[in-house]
Amino acid sequence: MVLQSSLKNCLQLSCIFRTPKAGFRSTTSGGLIIQSVSNDVYQNLAVEDWIHDHMNLDNLRVLFLWRNSPAVVIGRHQNPWQECNLRLLRQKNIKLARRKSGGGTVYHDLGNINLTFFTTRKKYERMENLKLVVKALKALRPQLDVRVTERYDILLDRQYKISGTAAKLGRTTAYHHCTLLCNADKRVLSSVLKSPYNGIKSNATPSVPASVKNLFEEDPSLTCEMLLDAIAEEYAMQHQIDHRITLINPADETLLPGINNKTKELQTWEWVYGKTPKFSVSTCFNMFYKDTVLDIKVDMDVKHGRIEVCNIDLPEQWLPPALCSELVKSLTGSKFCPNETAALVATLLRVCPQDDELHSRWNLLCENMIMLM
Repeated sequence: MVLQSSLKNCLQLSCIFRTPKAGFRSTTSGGLIIQSVSNDVYQNLAVEDWIHDHMNLDNLRVLFLWRNSPAVVIGRHQNPWQECNLRLLRQKNIKLARRKSGGGTVYHDLGNINLTFFTTRKKYERMENLKLVVKALKALRPQLDVRVTERYDILLDRQYKISGTAAKLGRTTAYHHCTLLCNADKRVLSSVLKSPYNGIKSNATPSVPASVKNLFEEDPSLTCEMLLDAIAEEYAMQHQIDHRITLINPADETLLPGINNKTKELQTWEWVYGKTPKFSVSTCFNMFYKDTVLDIKVDMDVKHGRIEVCNIDLPEQWLPPALCSELVKSLTGSKFCPNETAALVATLLRVCPQDDELHSRWNLLCENMIMLM
């Protein structure tokens, strides 16, 4: 497989854009294979969005290849508190992203390959795309037992999921993207995709758990680069197009006008968390203070990622009702977010009565509230 690193060559490839000033030029090759030079999840998702919005795919197919540094990516209609361990993501500095397509949650790292197939809506066919991937794998390693399921997953040895799939169907344009596990860190994958939060009720799309396996475990000679090349070659052969992979920089405004604004939007709290479908939290927890154990009940409604209704039920004699009411009042309307809650608590602490015992109890309650987020 030939890799073209020059963006000047990229400008001469076969694309017809709705945007007159777009950097690609129109030819008649009928297909394009591009690969991102970035490992940033927000930049790569922005490229997907940009192609979907700007490319005229009437006479063109596009395969987009990309890899990300550690990130958890949720579907458009999912609840991140239900899907992953947000505390662990923050501790490990793993990014959280919400994509524009539906489907379930996936973990990305550099041992994971991402493939996006762009066509018109009429030509959209995810089963054919997955069969193409399987054919490429079999051509590379004939001994691999890989097959596509009716749920549009790819299984290894009939039981291990090595690829999940999702799609976005626009009015005229569509894309189907899928993952492919080569040598991802399964220990991190399993830990970050396990939610520790209790009492959440939501109509958000849930992920379906599955046993996973890396292709590297089946054949340690396989690399991500080999898999990318094999899939690109099979794609080019099936669609009778030039099999060169063109590298693109997702931050290049001359090639992709407006791309950086798309990237910024995908990083905002309002998109990642604020787009979560409305949900409620109804939970109980024990607080241990000196020689006592207190049962605390918390009920919250969260809409657009903000606390709409909040009730905290705790023994009156343990904390003055006025202090608890101040906390509830401050939380109502705020982001369901540990950082924002910690800032609110710090502000309230300054007006809390100067009593060491009350301060200790107040801090304990607030720390437990933050743990819910």
